[in-house]
Order: sequence, then C-alpha cells, then structure tokens
Amino acid sequence: MAWYHSYFKGLPQRAWKLHQDEEYTDFEVDFLRDVLEIEAGSKVLDLLSGYGRHAVPLAEAGCKLTCVDISAEYCDELEAISKKQKLPLQVICEDVLQCDFEEKTFDAAYCVGNSFSFFPRSDMQRFISKMANAVKSGGHIVIHTENLAESILPNFQTRNWMPVKDDIIYLAENDYRAEAGYIEAEQTFISGSEKVTHTVRQHIYTLSEITYMFEVAGLEVVGTFGNLEADPFTLGDEQLYLAARKL
Repeated sequence: MAWYHSYFKGLPQRAWKLHQDEEYTDFEVDFLRDVLEIEAGSKVLDLLSGYGRHAVPLAEAGCKLTCVDISAEYCDELEAISKKQKLPLQVICEDVLQCDFEEKTFDAAYCVGNSFSFFPRSDMQRFISKMANAVKSGGHIVIHTENLAESILPNFQTRNWMPVKDDIIYLAENDYRAEAGYIEAEQTFISGSEKVTHTVRQHIYTLSEITYMFEVAGLEVVGTFGNLEADPFTLGDEQLYLAARKL
C-alpha cells in the first residue's frame, strides 16, 4: 500500500491545513479561472482536492466541481461545506488511480497543492492520462508541484524543519535515491506530547519528463510558470505551474 493511503489524517492533516495561506489561495483561484478559461457553468475536475480550498470558491462562483481525494477527513469536511452552502460540488473519496471518469466530460481539470509527485513513473502516466481523457477537446489542465528536479536538486537539503501554527513543529530527514528518482523522507510532526512520524516518497521529475508524459496523453503544454504572475519557469524556481490543452 502506498504511503499516501495512511498519511492524510490526524496531526499531519492539521499541520498541512494550518500551513496554507488564505490570501495566496485566493490568488491561485484567480489564476485557475484565467488559465483554465472557466466560468459559471463550467464542469471542472479537481484531483487530490484536499479540503477544497480551491474547489469551494470555484463552486461558489458557479462552476460545477467534481473533487477526488483519498482523505476521509478532508472529504467529510468538504461534503459538509457543500451541503451547508448548497454548492454544485461532488466529492469522491477514493484513490484517484482507481477512479474511472467518463471521457470528455469536463471543461477543465487541475491538480494544485504540491500533490503532483505522489506517483512513480508508470502510475504518473496513468494519472495524467486519466486527467486528459476526462477533459473535452480544447479544454485546459493545470498542475502544480514544488518537487520538480530543477527546483529541488540545485539546493537539496538532507534535513529541514519549520514551525507551524498552533505550536506544531515539522521536521524532515531527506534521502535522494537517484537511481529510482525519488526522495524518501522521514517526516515528523510534534505538538505538545503528540508525535507522529511517516515515511514519504516524493517522485522527482524533470520538466522535460513531465512535458513528454503530457504529450503521450494527448496534451499540448502551453505554459510553464514559476509563479502566479505567469513568469516563465527557470532553473532554481521553487515551484512550477504547468498549463496544457487537450488536443
């Protein structure tokens, strides 16, 4: 069983949510609206949606969202919000690799929030192909990652830590496995007397590899950006936003 099947619950879950910046999320939502070319009535697929920090405002604006995530905690939270606000939003609580979507159903799709490194190469190609097949011809896709080779490797850190809100401390021991192409990290979260440790694998791809896999899936990469201002991605940028169009 892959690490992400048991990771997203409890203290790590709470730390991830507390670490998010609401203002930055608002900027990301505006970016998605522009790059995906969506508006009220558009059918949008949010893969690895988490607690819906992008999906909820898009649904509030009238987009019809289908959200997929493996975390029961996040899915329950998102369903509760959807029901309370009567949003056009469906939640699927499942491993995205096990989901089947009707072909050419959605006007757009996205995977935003640094989840685009969970899968090894064969599974990653499946993931991209599922996204591509679900989107109508001419529709757009956006993915985001902070684990691109060009971002991680120039300043690779074997150890790092940071404080999170609510007195949570995050620590990581990172080991880059070059032949296998992934970082194996022992991540520890501490809050008072509570301590949780997980071993995580983040698969590292070059931009060239991702572009190739998108092309194999019938997608044309139309932009690679290092920030939400849409500046072109360059070596050493801390993150990548990639936009593609379904052929």
